[in-house]
Amino acid sequence: MTIPSFSSDLANELQAIVGAQHTLTDEDKKQPFCKGFRLGGGEAYAVVRPSSLVEIWKVLQACVKADAIVIMQAANTGLTGGSTPNGDDYDRPIVVVSTMRIDDIHIINEGKQIVGLPGSTLFGLEERLKPFGREPHSVIGSSCIGASIVGGICNNSGGALVQRGPAYTELTLYAEVTPEGELRLVNHLGIDLGETPEEILSNLQNKTYQEADIQFPEKRASDNEYHERIRDVDAETPSRFNADPRRLHESSGCAGKLAVFAVRMDTFPIPEKHQVFYIGTNDPAVMEQIRRDMLSKFDNLPVSGEYMHKTCYDISKKYGKDSYLVIDKMGTKYMPKMFAMKRTVDRIASKFSFLPNKFSDRAMQFIADFFPNHLPQRMEEFRERFEHHWIVETANAGVDEAQAYLDEFFKDNEGDYFACTEREADQAILHRFVAGGAIGRYHLMDGKDLGSIMTIDVAFPRNELEWFETLPKELEDQIAVKMYYGHFFCHVMHQNYIMKKGVDAKAVKNKILESFDARGAEYPAEHNVGHEYIAKQALRDHYQKVDPTNAFNPGIGGTSKLKHWKELSKDDDCSGGGCGCH
Repeated sequence: MTIPSFSSDLANELQAIVGAQHTLTDEDKKQPFCKGFRLGGGEAYAVVRPSSLVEIWKVLQACVKADAIVIMQAANTGLTGGSTPNGDDYDRPIVVVSTMRIDDIHIINEGKQIVGLPGSTLFGLEERLKPFGREPHSVIGSSCIGASIVGGICNNSGGALVQRGPAYTELTLYAEVTPEGELRLVNHLGIDLGETPEEILSNLQNKTYQEADIQFPEKRASDNEYHERIRDVDAETPSRFNADPRRLHESSGCAGKLAVFAVRMDTFPIPEKHQVFYIGTNDPAVMEQIRRDMLSKFDNLPVSGEYMHKTCYDISKKYGKDSYLVIDKMGTKYMPKMFAMKRTVDRIASKFSFLPNKFSDRAMQFIADFFPNHLPQRMEEFRERFEHHWIVETANAGVDEAQAYLDEFFKDNEGDYFACTEREADQAILHRFVAGGAIGRYHLMDGKDLGSIMTIDVAFPRNELEWFETLPKELEDQIAVKMYYGHFFCHVMHQNYIMKKGVDAKAVKNKILESFDARGAEYPAEHNVGHEYIAKQALRDHYQKVDPTNAFNPGIGGTSKLKHWKELSKDDDCSGGGCGCH
């Protein structure tokens, strides 16, 4: 099946709404919006870049009238290809709506809550909240690459912070397509903004509402139960995972199946005191014991606990070095610009046949190799001594509690720890952050004689003791490189593999996932299913409930790409996958 084409009528209408400059129909200009950050990609009839919420509404009206698929896209930083087209087996043309020109953030309730418009980013939110002594839900990892606030809500963003849980809110403003095919605006933001869609959207963006218009309904603006849930270390279920029915509500977990105009979220006080402890051990049971003790016995929950295996440490040291140096020397605010620059360089380089694929990555790796070792001496010494590395951040009264516990614990247990200086803490956390992109760079630079990359994002039950993977020999023999890291307090692990040449990665992955099923694990744990995972029934039900005609982002999680959730017939070509017929 090939995507049907439109006449120029819709393009002309879109140009009339957002302007010709921001209606992209040229293949070269559409490419950055049609290719996923790490995987996935496909064709779009057009990419539009509205400058206002009212413009988004008018674009949606035009697309629904023309029976076009809409893919809402913010920063396009997802790791599973969930915010771009995927393949060519759609039954309607696709319009990608990029929201990044609409990045306003409203501070309400003295900074205790915010309203984020569709293009607002976590980094921007961090900057806005600093004068209030508060911070957003997520301050590690995703904020560094310019991830959007709305994207975090829609995509079940996990979050690394132990006390806050996954990104979640029940206070949103969104558009849906009804079963009858009508576009409808739903205001569940808890703010009186008027009656008509144009009035509501204009009043919100221009912030013409008053303090008296803000209500405080009995609805959550964060997962305010997670700090209790994670303490139950004997529970047979994971603490958080993508398909958890507890946290699927309208925009939350919708994966782009709604057009979200705004979300309202809680903020959190910045700790007055904090301390990072660097823990090393060669025994996974030691880490698990510390985890169980800190979660179930401590009066004060830790802030975060980031794990790295020694192989991950080494790969990140070499192949995440350029990202580390950019953030360390220039700050996180430069990262979105760097990614935009990389896309531009690669787009230009692709026009010259003598330049290699992903030229920007190769050039940055070449330059980074000339810089001296960027990691602190005490971390390097621990790398020589220990297989497992754990970065535990504590705050306020939890600092002294953790210090006393670790002093006593390592008198009788294998392993060691040190209290990081402020500089060492920044270096350790940054080293862990760049691990996410290091495996791809490794494969690009050294993968000529290797097979494909395979990634798994898994949440183990809270009572799981054998968390560190031991593969049967038949699978071990097919894998060339294994790279493990994750959010250990939450038992969320990112397990990346590079296959040996000629190995069927999908078959290996299915075997590993079968073992997870048998252990009660859930996957994906914190990334959206995108086009890499099959959505489980709770997610499918949620998608069909909020998008009954399959007008928004069809095919997500291996579901149908066809209107009204129809399935492809046996006579149709579905070689592109993701059609839901397998």
